[in-house]
Amino acid sequence: MTGTPPGNPPLRVGLVGYGLAGSVFHAPLIAATEGLALDTVVTSNPERQRQARAEFPDVRTVDTPDELFDRAAELDLVVVASPNKTHVPLATRALEAGLPVVVDKPVAGTAAEARALAALAGERGLLLSVFQNRRWDNDFLTLRRLLAEDALGEVWRFESRFERWRPQPKGGWRESGDPAEIGGLLYDLGSHVVDQALVLFGPVTQVYAESVVRRAGAAADDDTFLALTHANGVRSHLYVSSTAAQLGPRFRVLGATAGYVKLGLDPQEAALREGKRPGPGWGEEDESLWGRVGAGDSPLTGGGQVTRTDAGDYPAYYAAVAKALREGGPNPVDALEAAAALDVLEAARRSARDGVVVSL
Repeated sequence: MTGTPPGNPPLRVGLVGYGLAGSVFHAPLIAATEGLALDTVVTSNPERQRQARAEFPDVRTVDTPDELFDRAAELDLVVVASPNKTHVPLATRALEAGLPVVVDKPVAGTAAEARALAALAGERGLLLSVFQNRRWDNDFLTLRRLLAEDALGEVWRFESRFERWRPQPKGGWRESGDPAEIGGLLYDLGSHVVDQALVLFGPVTQVYAESVVRRAGAAADDDTFLALTHANGVRSHLYVSSTAAQLGPRFRVLGATAGYVKLGLDPQEAALREGKRPGPGWGEEDESLWGRVGAGDSPLTGGGQVTRTDAGDYPAYYAAVAKALREGGPNPVDALEAAAALDVLEAARRSARDGVVVSL
């Protein structure tokens, strides 16, 4: 983590939204980062205001973004963790107020909007970063290491699954089906799996997708598959679903000399939901969940070599944000990278709608 330089006060952070994203991910990670201080939480929900003050006794709570921006001169960073349709207007207001911004994914509904935001940030000389926290999942960090070590040879196919078993819709804007809400799994979990595929294997030339609504009462896609062809020849097969009665491997990566199979989900989200906070042993998982690397046999029947899973590290994201603001370090997730992922998501939506392969 980045320490606060001697004599310098911590950077004051305003957090817009205290639902799942704000309360489970952003607020705890901001508070755990040296050099950052959670100053203000924006939520009109009295229960969430009480929750924020109980968890962070020094935090201020306000009802509206207007109240936050009225105090823009007292802040050093704004984090937008409100519903998807508000991301662009709130990020725009923050940048126009002269404040750096972190925006939860998806940063926007379209790649064009994301690029316009990035251009505005560039004109103002301000940081605009996108919270793609799954780049710091344990399995993703492990796979990046294996690829750097050439442990699999030339990669031919990358399979990634973010599956859940939620046969009953929970309701809310994510499942409403209103296009203005930017809901559904393609833009929710799809933002993660597409971003990971692009980070690992680079630009995409073709996109094919199947996207359906399985559950009664849901109006937004809840079972979606994407097939991506990367410019370097790798094929990515990505699955996001709320209707998977049996969960598949989180990763199955097939290379010319070996494959890597990893089951189970990174433990950090569950830990944060349980109220745990970053500290010693953070992001580590039990050895029984480690993946396997091998060839010619199934890892489910003991084939391959057990491969230690690197510890997940969500705190690294806000540590990098603090360093970027303090020292001019690199942006951990540039908005133009998020725009490239939105190019793929938009192509996937068109592919699923029209039943065609879309070239980028």
